[in-house]
Amino acid sequence: MGFLGLGSTLTMLRLKYGSAESLVFSGKVAREMALVGWQEALELTREKGAAPIMEESFEVTGEMLRRRPEMQVDGYKVGDRVKGKVLHARYSRYMQRVAGLSAELVEALAEEGARFTHHTSIAPTGTISLSLANNVANGIEPSFAHHYSRNVIREGRKTKEKVEVYSYELLAYRALVNPRAMPGAQQESSKLPEYFITAEDISPVEHVDVQAAAQEWIDSSISKTANVPTDFPYEEFKEVYTYAHSKGLKGCTTFRFNPENFQGVLVKEKDLENTTYRFVLENGETIEVAGNEEIEYDGEMHTAANLFDALKEGYYGKF
Repeated sequence: MGFLGLGSTLTMLRLKYGSAESLVFSGKVAREMALVGWQEALELTREKGAAPIMEESFEVTGEMLRRRPEMQVDGYKVGDRVKGKVLHARYSRYMQRVAGLSAELVEALAEEGARFTHHTSIAPTGTISLSLANNVANGIEPSFAHHYSRNVIREGRKTKEKVEVYSYELLAYRALVNPRAMPGAQQESSKLPEYFITAEDISPVEHVDVQAAAQEWIDSSISKTANVPTDFPYEEFKEVYTYAHSKGLKGCTTFRFNPENFQGVLVKEKDLENTTYRFVLENGETIEVAGNEEIEYDGEMHTAANLFDALKEGYYGKF
């Protein structure tokens, strides 16, 4: 089980992503998903039987007792045999946390076994979030931006096409509250509330804190990306990873916009506007244009950024 749209949900609840209140809410979402999931694991066991590994017998080793001293307290010795369902339910650190929510449920899992060994995973859900959920925030992430461009492959086009998109929460706000609302608006009547923040408004530390809040109840994998500015100092960049390690994160991913390497799928207009692309023509002439400028090339119009990428990477005309 997993979820998408956390960022959109927080905005629509008027909670700033990364704030103390948002961490509490994120933890509650993951906790409830975990509890319901293990209740379902027990129900499925009663209907279909436990996972085979739950009924396997494992030999107790010295290493096992060293890592789980509570097993010695319960009377286990090296060489004893113990069922997988007991190891899973009583001696998994994760399931011990679940027992703090429902001791009866975990004890039933120890007696009867679970239908599966792991059940929660927060995956990157970009395509699903965009195409099936009307551009709701991806997975555990905040919205990348409330108004931005997405580079998509269209049949018959020679480069990727820049498509204008809006976040789910902006569309909802415009439909229900203020139809004139727009990010970056100068007129007071068109401004968005301050809780409408995006990935670039959130510090790397806040990204890590949100992952840590949810991860406590995620027993499989979790995908999270901390966006950092292009000019982010190295020492601060390094600190993101040391801080993530101190919070016990399973993994930490950062993204830094760097047009010299690649443009990416999601692009903010101001990044394109502030990035200059240099083209060398056949006659040796060099022209420089902003990434968001339109260029006619080979009978078609392309953004400078998409054309530059297609020519540089060698995929021009292959779509």
